Amino acid sequence: MFSGIVERLGQVTAVETVADGAVRLTLETGFPDLALGESVAVNGACMTIVESDMSGRAQVFVSAESLARTNLKALAVGGFVNLERAVTLATRLSGHLVQGHVDGEARVASIVHEDGAWKTRFDLPAALAPYCVEKGSIALNGVSLTLNAVEPVENGRFAVGVTLIPHTWTHTNLQHAAPGDPINVEVDVLAKYVERLCHASLNA
Repeated sequence: MFSGIVERLGQVTAVETVADGAVRLTLETGFPDLALGESVAVNGACMTIVESDMSGRAQVFVSAESLARTNLKALAVGGFVNLERAVTLATRLSGHLVQGHVDGEARVASIVHEDGAWKTRFDLPAALAPYCVEKGSIALNGVSLTLNAVEPVENGRFAVGVTLIPHTWTHTNLQHAAPGDPINVEVDVLAKYVERLCHASLNA
């Protein structure tokens, strides 16, 4: 479990294709004490550390399923990734509950620098619309953000708006995003549980 507060900007140093369409990513993480088997969110996708050393270099195994569902398939050497280690029971929950289970890919629609911040719109699949509400939470590339606007569904897609403050801009890889880029999106898991409970109640 994560909170959507990015701790480090990691950099990809190697991408190795392995069996069955999976890849092994080598990352410079900045974490000298990663343990074998530890969970780390990479662009919001929960990954397991399969190798690490005290220099902060680490490797994660990305399955074909994860590649198909996330923007990790687009990573290349030199690319930057948002990194967050799993929360503990003593961790402040500064963002919101993030599982690291990516629900789909958004696309950057626009980025406008205005009033000292970056007002950004993302285009999402219509299937995620029921879980997005104004002033609700969403994780984009693993970053916990507040939805300022949720537009109606049209032609199987809909757009949401968020504001990136300077700290978020400079400490995450959203600073490198451009219109059309794929972004991992995870909607609020609490909204999904509420939907399931309501559906079960209505059909009881």
